[in-house]
Amino acid sequence: MLFVDFAFLPFFLTVLAVHWALPRNGPRKVWLLAASYAFYAAWDPRFLGLILLSTAVDYIAARRIVRSPRPRAWLLVSLVSNLGLLGFFKYFDFFVESAARFLTQLGFQAHPASLNLILPVGISFYTFQTLSYTIDVYRGRLTPVEHPLDLALFVAFFPQLVAGPIERASDFLPQLETPRRFEGVDVRGALVLFFLGFVKKACISDGLSPHIDAYFAHPASFDAASAWYATLAYATQIYCDFSGYSDMAIACAALLGYRLSRNFDHPYLAADITSFWRRWHISLSTWLRDYLYIPLGGNRGSRLFQTRNLMATMLLGGLWHGAGWNFVAWGGLHGLGLALHRVWSTRIRSTALVRRITGILGIPITFWFVCVGWVFFRAASFADAAEVLNGFVRFGPPASGAGSRVERLALLNLAPGLAWGLLAALAIAHVACYRRWLTRIWRRSPAWAFTAGLAVACALVLPFVPLAARPFIYFQF
Repeated sequence: MLFVDFAFLPFFLTVLAVHWALPRNGPRKVWLLAASYAFYAAWDPRFLGLILLSTAVDYIAARRIVRSPRPRAWLLVSLVSNLGLLGFFKYFDFFVESAARFLTQLGFQAHPASLNLILPVGISFYTFQTLSYTIDVYRGRLTPVEHPLDLALFVAFFPQLVAGPIERASDFLPQLETPRRFEGVDVRGALVLFFLGFVKKACISDGLSPHIDAYFAHPASFDAASAWYATLAYATQIYCDFSGYSDMAIACAALLGYRLSRNFDHPYLAADITSFWRRWHISLSTWLRDYLYIPLGGNRGSRLFQTRNLMATMLLGGLWHGAGWNFVAWGGLHGLGLALHRVWSTRIRSTALVRRITGILGIPITFWFVCVGWVFFRAASFADAAEVLNGFVRFGPPASGAGSRVERLALLNLAPGLAWGLLAALAIAHVACYRRWLTRIWRRSPAWAFTAGLAVACALVLPFVPLAARPFIYFQF
């Protein structure tokens, strides 16, 4: 079940009505847990067992951590069980096939035993959530929950279950201790946020998808203009798709009285790559910082040691996104960018002129670098990535298309002004949201005007919603 599916509306309205109709906190939590399991089971009920197993293991492990003379052993139980499940379902086939290719290149005959495993949706997200709970208990920053219901709801809370934000137990569990009050719900803000998320996903991301798919299916067939448009469009698509999901998740949780963490902060307006990672997928970047980078040593030690920690974190962060070497390359590229920016900001003396130039060029240079990374993220192979970069970076014709007819994306042939104008309009909208140019209007307008305006806005966007919704991009991670 997707947030943009028609079936989600009656499901959520039912959950919302019953939730606020129940007078006590205990029954409300039971109802939300049942609704969360039903939401996940709508995709594939077989994998509910994994969530239940993870919840049970971490509930027991956390309680034993504070009572056992060997707390590290129980933390290891949590780490091995959670990362073991994630590794088996997500990476078993990948590592087996990679090992087989490596042995073949050495001259050995290898026959990989691929299991063709189905990746349980959301496993990367809820695994990191449960690990944050047991690790924080081990560190003494959190007290284990008394009732397993609270931990189960923290793990399975349906607005953020399958694609985040990756919530911290220290942020979410205290909210379960006191009854939620409808009087404290920012209904107007939640409705606007859900509407914006819906437009990002259903109209912009899904609308751009056919043109992006057409290019990346055969990048060697298209010219440099198509490479630029497809790359910029994909940068737009993945942002609108993922931030749109986060917006809708935060809005749904807010209507139920719960607060989820902010996951995006206009990342394409970042003036450097470090700032970008403070604005993009914030719940993941802070998780990697607190539970991987700092335990590895963080900023302590020599410059080489710090760079090692940074590269290891970003390489593993890339692998978290997908079982493929292209994701590892994407993570490594960003790790290299972060390391170079650290040298730039600490070793190179920043004069007033340099600061002024950086302030002007920082945003476009950072965005260009991020787009180069997205090529590895989206391309089906390194050969395809090389074809895309040949057009996007070198402005050259396809390297493998010599002697063949070079094409241009249909949208650029039919309406080039409209195509480029669309991306420009979306860039302006990105700035407008950052500057909050329209916030005062819908915040201060009377209730009747707000309701009418939202209804008109919904009517205007409906014609641009594709008949068949596409899965969220991050569901595959």
